[in-house]
Amino acid sequence: MKVTFPLLGNTYIPIEALLQGLGHEPVTPPAGSKKTLEWGSQHSPEEVCLPFKIILGNMLEGLELGADCVYMIGGWGPCRLGYYAEIQRILLQELGQKAEFITLEVPQGNFALSWNRLRKIFEPTKITEFISGCALSWAKLKVLEDLEQLALQTRPREKTQGSASRLLAKQLKRLRNVQSIKGVWKIGQESISAFQDLVDPFSSAGTLKIGLVGEIYTVVEPFANLRLEERLGHLGVEVIRTISIRQWMKDHIFKNALGLYRQGALKRSAAGYLRDFVGGHGLETIARSVDLSQEGLAGIIHILPLSCMPEIIAQGILPRVSAEREIPILSLVIDEQ
Repeated sequence: MKVTFPLLGNTYIPIEALLQGLGHEPVTPPAGSKKTLEWGSQHSPEEVCLPFKIILGNMLEGLELGADCVYMIGGWGPCRLGYYAEIQRILLQELGQKAEFITLEVPQGNFALSWNRLRKIFEPTKITEFISGCALSWAKLKVLEDLEQLALQTRPREKTQGSASRLLAKQLKRLRNVQSIKGVWKIGQESISAFQDLVDPFSSAGTLKIGLVGEIYTVVEPFANLRLEERLGHLGVEVIRTISIRQWMKDHIFKNALGLYRQGALKRSAAGYLRDFVGGHGLETIARSVDLSQEGLAGIIHILPLSCMPEIIAQGILPRVSAEREIPILSLVIDEQ
């Protein structure tokens, strides 16, 4: 199958490796653009949040490039993400798209449906190729996040503005094309010294540090957040990330599928502000903000899509966290405007 999928930052790189290991041809949509947003917004319910609209635009652009299948994650819980896939499937069908739509989610009782989906996904591949593809994909995801972290640390200290972003783009291109785990690790190791060479030795040791929390899509996808991390870096700010796609997958896919995922640490951090899971990253936003307040940062930026229920709950609590923990917190609400 020729499979397209929504973009989430640079995660298309490990996703391509995984799809190839599964015996499919990845059809990666182009980076988010005005066309993506306009196309997605045109065919989305008006009141739905920004990630839904951009993701639908990604799907339409992937189908335009020749994909015959769409992969989309699902979910269970208060966040509307769990409804995205089914609504998007219906919308694409109403637009006359004949592509197959496969929702990837942890089964909740309907194992026959889950098995049928898995059979379609795994059918073209051999077990050895699948294992190899998974290992390569996981290694690429690890190095991908390492590269992004190096760029975050380098931008506010670089000798020439923009050099860290240019090096990141170059290394990501290499990472996308490499086909061996050994080659992946080599890129990771070489990048450490390469980014270090960009640092101005006279840069201030007291670089401003700001934490970034919020809804996962708007935190990770640069088109959605107007390249917030890069803008802050060029202003001399080191951004402290609190969301890792790799960790999210460990917790919400692998551990959750085995019934091993626990939120005890998050609840302890958020104690006194929020008692329980409210969907999405609402609990994480409060817990991470409390944790960041103990690390001597200059402030925290909370980013969320307009109408995102879990983050609206968090947004209502953060002023109290800010006052009691004595740390400035700025909430940025974004939509297609």
